[in-house]
Amino acid sequence: MVDDRPASQRPPHPSFWEAFFYWLKLGFISFGGPAGQISVMHQELVEKRRWISEHRFLHALNYCMLLPGPEAQQLTIYIGWLLHRTWGGIVAGTLFVLPSLLILIVLTWIYIAFGEVRWVQGIFVGIKPAVVAVVLFAAWRIGSRALKNRLLMGLAFASFVAIFLFHLPFPLIVLGAAILGAIGGRIRPDLFKGGAGHGGGDKHYGPALIDDDTPPPEHVRFKPARLAFMIAVFLAVWGAIMLLLTNPTLHDMGMFFSKAALVTFGGAYAVLPYVYQGGVETYGWLTGAQMVDGLALGETTPGPLIMVVAFVGFVGGWTKALFGPDALFWAGAAGATVATIFTFLPSYLFILAGGPLIEATHGDMKFTAPLTAITAAVVGVVVNLAVFFAWHVLWPHATEASPFSGGFAGLQAGIIVVAFVALFRYKQDIMRVIGVCMVLGLMQTFLLP
Repeated sequence: MVDDRPASQRPPHPSFWEAFFYWLKLGFISFGGPAGQISVMHQELVEKRRWISEHRFLHALNYCMLLPGPEAQQLTIYIGWLLHRTWGGIVAGTLFVLPSLLILIVLTWIYIAFGEVRWVQGIFVGIKPAVVAVVLFAAWRIGSRALKNRLLMGLAFASFVAIFLFHLPFPLIVLGAAILGAIGGRIRPDLFKGGAGHGGGDKHYGPALIDDDTPPPEHVRFKPARLAFMIAVFLAVWGAIMLLLTNPTLHDMGMFFSKAALVTFGGAYAVLPYVYQGGVETYGWLTGAQMVDGLALGETTPGPLIMVVAFVGFVGGWTKALFGPDALFWAGAAGATVATIFTFLPSYLFILAGGPLIEATHGDMKFTAPLTAITAAVVGVVVNLAVFFAWHVLWPHATEASPFSGGFAGLQAGIIVVAFVALFRYKQDIMRVIGVCMVLGLMQTFLLP
């Protein structure tokens, strides 16, 4: 429930179950990749419910962006942990992913069992341009908050050029931004004050439950013994699950996706070549054409884009007939579940073990300056992602060799414009915009030649 108390009053602490149902809802509406998901969370948690201040929200986000893995899911773990301790973080992170896993299992089963499904194609026709609009809108929202001076604007532009024109790896961009922030924070600290650019958030939204000056509760204080305990628990859980995977294919999936989870710096697109190489070339779980179709499913379902691993696991389990020819669906579901568990498991360790260290730094310039620079660089990366999506949607038959071949999708361009105007000018709900775009896609598929 959205807080309706006066803007001058601090909102009450949400109950565990109130947070539970919000995280569950978020799992079903988290379209638009990390940029769209983070935008949805900011709008709800910072602006409406005021569970956390903008400064603390961005501080947590900056840390998540440094980690391998899906930053939006890690951010939910972080905020859930701040609100309701370890179990709050575990529940928040799990509910963020669970709906996407279930939806992808069903859609992948339809994809394999029934082949070309026209109504599914129609939904994709409408959702893809909507996703472009959501990512563009999210880039604007994040940029308007993070780029508070010309230096940070220039850093965002340089980041875009580096990844778009020179194809520099995202970790290198992050490292460069962090070094610049560390140096700049000493020379011109006024340009790298993360809180300076966000202080106006309290003016607009009112005091937050977890505000800039809220003392850290006992459970977020760093303790070396707790860090060692969390690492030991993580290793025990990982080892126990691996021991239970007696099927060779599922065991291979567990090992492969454990390694993939540790190299997912820069988001899903940075690790997709690695997943493609392993799933297609090394293990033969699926074909290259199926991998492309799986990416389309991942782009148009809620949850992190890296959830494409569930598609890879499902097709691999089905193809290898893990439980015999009469249990193909359950084989696929098992493969999807194993791929998802091992891809996301490290995120819980990074947040629940590393969070206390980060919470101790939100007022320290030598930590906040690099993170402020990283946020600015990420704006450029998000814009690059929007351009990448737009290219695939507007020139669906183009290739890198012929980037504008195959004809321009004018109707999709129109949907992008309408969706963006609805979000930017009329402040429409993201799910409502996506729903309308789905209808437009179905109309185009069934009514137009």
